[in-house]
Amino acid sequence: MSRTPRALAAVALGAAAGLLVAAVPAGADAVRFTPGAPGAGDPYFPDMGNGGFDVSHYDIALRYDPKTKAIQAVTTVTARATQNLSRFDLDFQGPLKISSLTVDGRKAAYTRSGTQELVITPRKGLREHRRFQVRAVYSGVPQTINDPALGVSGWIPTADGGIMLNQPIGAATVYPVNDQPTDKATYSFTLTAPQDLTTLANGDLTGKRTRGGLTTTRWEMRSPMASELAMVAFGKYDVVTGRTKSGVPNLTATDRAMGISAADAKKFNDQTAEVVDFESGMYGRWPYSSTGGVTVKAGVGYALETQGRPVYDLGRHPGTIPSGDLLAHELGHQWFGDSVSPERWADIWLNEGFATYSEWLYGAAHGGKTVQQAFDAAYATPASDDLWKGKVADPGRDHIFDGLVYDRGAMAIHVLRQTIGDKAFFTLLKAWPARYRYGNASTKDFVAFAQHIGRKDLSDWAAKWLYGEGKPAL
Repeated sequence: MSRTPRALAAVALGAAAGLLVAAVPAGADAVRFTPGAPGAGDPYFPDMGNGGFDVSHYDIALRYDPKTKAIQAVTTVTARATQNLSRFDLDFQGPLKISSLTVDGRKAAYTRSGTQELVITPRKGLREHRRFQVRAVYSGVPQTINDPALGVSGWIPTADGGIMLNQPIGAATVYPVNDQPTDKATYSFTLTAPQDLTTLANGDLTGKRTRGGLTTTRWEMRSPMASELAMVAFGKYDVVTGRTKSGVPNLTATDRAMGISAADAKKFNDQTAEVVDFESGMYGRWPYSSTGGVTVKAGVGYALETQGRPVYDLGRHPGTIPSGDLLAHELGHQWFGDSVSPERWADIWLNEGFATYSEWLYGAAHGGKTVQQAFDAAYATPASDDLWKGKVADPGRDHIFDGLVYDRGAMAIHVLRQTIGDKAFFTLLKAWPARYRYGNASTKDFVAFAQHIGRKDLSDWAAKWLYGEGKPAL
């Protein structure tokens, strides 16, 4: 770790650029401090994420008040500078009001600009490689995002609480964050609410106490996690705990507003464990120290692969629990999308294609269609259908949740299997998530890796199924 010399005296140069130059002895090279970039450079979401630092950990403490629907929060971000920083940005949007912000315990200047930029200027420049902490104290009612193309995300109010669902742009509505899939970090959550409410989050439940009518729980996600996969929930839930046959702790929760019976709540827990073990047999060891799932009546109309513990909004079907196919999809994501996350949002087919293929594999092993029959049904879609418009490996910002990413992605994977053969393919299913575990990878990375495993030239396959438009001929 580089330390800032006591002789460092920051002086302003080029104020518009936020450039700082350290006072140094004559003849020595000046240390130049410059602003971190206000975006991470993803073409689909250019304002998301930030440059100049790498986050290692988020410690998020939230207290929920059901009377006002507001939160009181303290978030501490631990990061390392990747350049000499004069200032840096975090993503933070909506009406939440900051009452205190410090960098390494010292009050820092900050402004909020645009939709989501929280611009922070520490008292002194931060040297490259230096570890630092940002602590923000804030409160208010978090914002819900309703994007015309991408749907609802961020803080979602429910009848008796709320739930945070972040994909792709919702995390910054609840906590200050470097909101990009490539800056993964570990997480701690401390959640407080009236004792008649349940609090839930990613990771392991490590502590619980009740005092003065309030219950506080502590959760730890010890594996690196992208911000789009973080989850917290407050509300009335029935919780079931158990273990998979392989010994992984398993915590599931069912929203009481769903009217799910105790027997079905137990079945949800049991089937989650069964799918985890089934997919671990194909994809390698479960990537996290616990598993589970949450059913909720939130009105968003989707399930989400929140890390380790997916969320299933089944509010339109009261009394029901997720089907085996849906569990297979969201739990399959834990290897494909969560543990190995996309380098860019354009690479999201690596998430959704494999999750859809996980459905096909699970169905085939449990009395449903064979994988070939599932492929044939999808391929039978007429060439004029929207399914065949666009490119799988570059669907466009407004189409990252379209059928071409899911179904065409799964079809591309099946054709790859036919091209390299089953032995190489099932080797690939374990080797890929092992090679990039807790990291990020691109379509280019995948093609090269599959080519290495399969020992075949895959350029024609990639050109037709990933980079081409229209319905490929078989």
